[in-house]
Amino acid sequence: QVQLVESGGGSVQAGGSLRLSCAASGRTFNSNAMGWFRQAPGKEREFVAAISWIRDSTHTAASVKGRFTISRDNAKNTVYLQMNSLKPEDTAVYYCAAGGEGAITRSPDYWGQGTQVTVSS
Repeated sequence: QVQLVESGGGSVQAGGSLRLSCAASGRTFNSNAMGWFRQAPGKEREFVAAISWIRDSTHTAASVKGRFTISRDNAKNTVYLQMNSLKPEDTAVYYCAAGGEGAITRSPDYWGQGTQVTVSS
């Protein structure tokens, strides 16, 4: 019912920046929040950031707070993740997610296919 398509991943040196985009389409009216997760090789999928469509609120993980910023464009049904001061430990596949506001950080209803982010030292 909801399709999520990520873009903007790539390779960057430590200290650099990348901007990820996630475009949502389909029947999105029950998905009141969108966010980002990431998964590095050998590690569990980790919550990164989320934003609510219906109130002025965001949540970011402690590991990226102060470096990553999530934002939205309501007219385009698109969410962005601006990643600054990237570190090698940020290397992972980044997944866009959508779901209810109360559950987005733990159990999203929909997932994108993921986009690779590689940070070299």
